[in-house]
Amino acid sequence: MIKDKAAIAGISQSAFSKSLEQSELRLACQVVSDALLDAGISPEEVDGLASYTMETTSDFELAKNLGFGELSFFAQTPHGGGGGPATIGLLAMAVATGQCKVGVAWRSRKRGAPDSRVWANRAASAGLVTAANWSRPWGVLRPVDEIALLTARYFHETGASRNHLAKVALNAREMANNNPLAMMYDKVLTREKYFDARWISQPLCLFDNCLESDGAAAVVITSTERARDCRHRPVKIHAYGQGLSRQSHSMIDFFSENPMYGSSDSCARMLYQHSDIKPADVDVAQIYDAFTSLVLFSLEAYGFCSKGEAASYIDQNGLGLNSPMPVNTAGGGLSEAYIHGFNLITEGVKQLRGTACNQVDSASTCLVTGGGCSPTSAIILRS
Repeated sequence: MIKDKAAIAGISQSAFSKSLEQSELRLACQVVSDALLDAGISPEEVDGLASYTMETTSDFELAKNLGFGELSFFAQTPHGGGGGPATIGLLAMAVATGQCKVGVAWRSRKRGAPDSRVWANRAASAGLVTAANWSRPWGVLRPVDEIALLTARYFHETGASRNHLAKVALNAREMANNNPLAMMYDKVLTREKYFDARWISQPLCLFDNCLESDGAAAVVITSTERARDCRHRPVKIHAYGQGLSRQSHSMIDFFSENPMYGSSDSCARMLYQHSDIKPADVDVAQIYDAFTSLVLFSLEAYGFCSKGEAASYIDQNGLGLNSPMPVNTAGGGLSEAYIHGFNLITEGVKQLRGTACNQVDSASTCLVTGGGCSPTSAIILRS
């Protein structure tokens, strides 16, 4: 069990933009170097690495460019948006079991240009040999198409509506408008503008979709004992879980008995099994928000309300700083930047350090989740 044995000692993130000049390698080197400086740990001490399989910067390129010592642990996690918390969990397990002493997790991503996106080439996308071959010929080509189908079913079953998606989008934008690092910092979103926006895949409009961004972020992990001697108060990795629901084939469980029961439900069960912190104890949450409806699904999956009740939860409690549990306090993937959710992790650390732009008073516990429908992961952090 990793409970509180490892801690985050350093964090960093680059500028976020639709067009950064630096390569993904240079961005990765920049944020990892800055995160080590933030922790006060020299590159020579790094002996563990964890990243996404989608990461283009290899472990050995990062190691030789920054002058790491001998590596004793290196691992990757698949599934894009579901993988962010898993990189932290992998390193926490490695530190807790003595496989490494200082670990680095990072994500460097340049996706601001439209032609950089996988589904920009529809012919190539349709040719992939996956279970999606049963849905792509019928026009379900992009992740947004898959989540739109799931959202429509959710509306039908629960009575939720676009009003609730609007509240998620508006909350994210309001948080970003107070975050100078956010891509949407100076772009105010109104309810009228939200409902006037063009469709991307009904019932999801432009503002239900995350940004496509250039940027990078990194985290340094070491033992909690060692982290106490670093430059900032340690943020402990209290619990970690992963989940993949039965019959899942990626973003949506078309073939399962109940498509509304997804990988986040499996992940939450594992997460809380190893945690002393339960939903009622969470002070702030960074919920993966590639699409607004994923926030509703995750509120239910992680136990903040019962199944089918996320809409009423939002109506009664809200999501902002005055709510019982503020959500996505830097703007999230919808309004800060989208780098496969990794900036949700750095924001969680800032909240528990007390240095966030939209600081939650006396925050001592934070949930960070990965993609709500893809094979996913989650962590609980505590100060």
